[in-house]
Amino acid sequence: MEGCWVMEAANGSKDGLNFNPMKEYMILSGPQKIAVAVLCTLLGLLSALENLAILYLILANHRLRRKPSYLFIGSLAAADFLASVVFACNFVNFHVFHGMDSKAVFLLKIGSVTMTFTASVGSLLLTAIDRYLCLCYPPAYKALLTHGRALAALGIMWVLSAFVSYLPLMGWTCCPSLCSQLFPLIPNDYLLGWLLFIAVLFSGIIYTYGHILWKAHQHVASLAEHQDRQVPGMSWMRLDVKLAKTLALVLAVLFICWFPVLALMAHSLTTTLSDQIKKVFAFCSMLCLVNSMVNPVIYALRSGEIRSSAHHCLACWKKCLRGLRPEGKEEAPRSSVTETEADVKITS
Repeated sequence: MEGCWVMEAANGSKDGLNFNPMKEYMILSGPQKIAVAVLCTLLGLLSALENLAILYLILANHRLRRKPSYLFIGSLAAADFLASVVFACNFVNFHVFHGMDSKAVFLLKIGSVTMTFTASVGSLLLTAIDRYLCLCYPPAYKALLTHGRALAALGIMWVLSAFVSYLPLMGWTCCPSLCSQLFPLIPNDYLLGWLLFIAVLFSGIIYTYGHILWKAHQHVASLAEHQDRQVPGMSWMRLDVKLAKTLALVLAVLFICWFPVLALMAHSLTTTLSDQIKKVFAFCSMLCLVNSMVNPVIYALRSGEIRSSAHHCLACWKKCLRGLRPEGKEEAPRSSVTETEADVKITS
């Protein structure tokens, strides 16, 4: 508890700039700082550009803006774009340049990082639910998930993410609670609460995609029984089988990018961490940037409609650069049932 009171004394400084106890969290060596600066800059820049491109393609296309599936993908792209910029800038400023801020500014920054990543996971859950309804209840999909309900779900998700993330800024900080070994000013009991909250979101994602994979497995068995003749719904069966590969990739990426960070956070609640473990956590944290960089490829660029929107935009830009007026027309709308999945060509 002694470290907690030292931190409290630092927090009570009049000018708010004397954050000496924070140096205990700045444990990277010179070469490690260079590696962190390079990785964060490259990953953050690439992720930000990818997600910004996805946001533009969705917002520039009136047809995509009206579809709930693309509202969720747009929310995911917005969260990942903000996460890339906010995390990369603050992470480099803290660990590489040892930037010092007042207590309120620091809590605002760490709350913003938490909110963007929490909103990203929340958008993944909404996307999973959208695909579940789309594939399991295709006749009633449009009635179940209207444009208004999708906006309401997104609003609730973002407000809840902001509320949970900014609780430390609202007063839930160290002392008398024990301080976290990984995050300055953040108490262990808050970190435990956030881990439970994020675990609920991930459980919902895993359960939803797991149910879809289970349905795909059932369809594989059905395909084996009817491989010599055509039956009603064969197209849907072939589609679900191909979607299984995409969903398996989704779960694998989530596990690889998030499990190390969450496991180390949970481990910090039960034992004292060495500087080596803290350094490992610092580098593992950048896996969250990798997740934000991969999400556009998995959820957006594999969509035929977004690729069509990209081709249309490129064609318009080329004509504008040549001084010609764009006259191309958009392609005919495709079924909203499979619009958020891989571009699968189904043959009869």
